[in-house]
Amino acid sequence: MQGKVAVIMGSKSDEGVARKATEVLERHGVAYELKVLSAHRNPEELDEYVKKSNADVFIAIAGLSAALPGAIASKTEKPVIGVPVSAKLLGLDALLSMVQMPAGVPVAAVGIDNGTNAAHLALRILKLKYGSEKS
Repeated sequence: MQGKVAVIMGSKSDEGVARKATEVLERHGVAYELKVLSAHRNPEELDEYVKKSNADVFIAIAGLSAALPGAIASKTEKPVIGVPVSAKLLGLDALLSMVQMPAGVPVAAVGIDNGTNAAHLALRILKLKYGSEKS
């Protein structure tokens, strides 16, 4: 399938959730780039990456304050899919952070630790743009 997905983790500890997403993308032949960029620890690098990225969709994986998806959505008009990670409070804190974005800064959110559904949502978004044919 055509298109490209940027999978961004807030920290290396989110790798297991990211792997769930990248496995789906690989099965469907979708190009992706996997990065570790924190909205808090790497704000300038994150800003530069998002602005220069040729990805069609961003998957942002984060726990705790879960600022990453919102930070990305504030820097792009492209779709952002947030994946909350079960760190503290069983991931409910991260989930609520992602779904409470201000008007004009939308983030789609999937279930806690559900990198698989994030990838499937990204595939549906790519199908809208490119159709369902294989590349």
